[in-house]
Amino acid sequence: MGYAQRKVASTAAKLAHVSSQHLKSLPPKHAIASGRSANAAPAVFDAQSWASSQPPPRSTLAAFAHRIGLANVVPSTEVIQQACTHPSFIQLHTRQHPDQPLPATNASLSTLGNSLLGLFATEYVNSSFPHLPTRVMKAAVSAHVGPTTCANLARELGVTPILRWQRTPTSAANAAVLHTDALASVPRALTALVYQYRSLRSARRFAEKFFFSREVDLRGMIKFRDPKQTLLETVAKFGRERPISRYVAVSKCSTHKLGKAGLHSGLQPGSYRPLYTLSSRPVQQRHSCRKFYHLARPKQTLSLTSSHPCCRFV
Repeated sequence: MGYAQRKVASTAAKLAHVSSQHLKSLPPKHAIASGRSANAAPAVFDAQSWASSQPPPRSTLAAFAHRIGLANVVPSTEVIQQACTHPSFIQLHTRQHPDQPLPATNASLSTLGNSLLGLFATEYVNSSFPHLPTRVMKAAVSAHVGPTTCANLARELGVTPILRWQRTPTSAANAAVLHTDALASVPRALTALVYQYRSLRSARRFAEKFFFSREVDLRGMIKFRDPKQTLLETVAKFGRERPISRYVAVSKCSTHKLGKAGLHSGLQPGSYRPLYTLSSRPVQQRHSCRKFYHLARPKQTLSLTSSHPCCRFV
């Protein structure tokens, strides 16, 4: 076995998604230089690029479809292979296989899935936390279905071995394509497949199972530059009484009188809530706003439009 054959065999063995059993010829014909003159420059064969351009075995695609519960949804493994093929793979495929037709990519599926996930996440966050400000709701939607979340979900599902993509630098027309970008496109494409072959209601259930079952901490997203002004605007928006601060206790165990104030904002039931000191009044105002915005409805009482029976055949 020559150097080219050993290089291709060792490279294929390192990649989990490349199996020599389903390949027609190993090594490929263009890996072995034949009929070359003595003065000609030696041809360089890129075994890594050739191995990356090979399609994953059908058994791997079928196992992946069963693992995520889409074996009875998609008609064939070719659809799963399309969902795992990033548009950046076209350039690599054209260079390695110029005589073969271009493979189907997940460009349109990823765009459709991104719109569906944005719709589902906005509906879910707005129904769960009806009092969130717009800025916080956008951050919560991004935390549920954003690029980072989609990429992490793709790694957990085992997309890395069957993902077909190519790293591309930044150009005047397009941004750079990184591994995280290619991974993030796969969950979006899978959501679009469920919508195409089932219904809008099934696509929402798929998103709820893989995306909305995760806990997202919203406390770090709720920030206030002016807690007092925010509290005044909030109570005015909902027609509640203005916040009132009063003394509720005076310390008698110190040579200097240390007063405690109570704040009744109308957003929370009960009487005046004591503060630590008079100087910590903004802390209590911030706490009242954060507790009000973080008020969540129970999941069993949520009424989502996309889960309505009328959306079953949409």
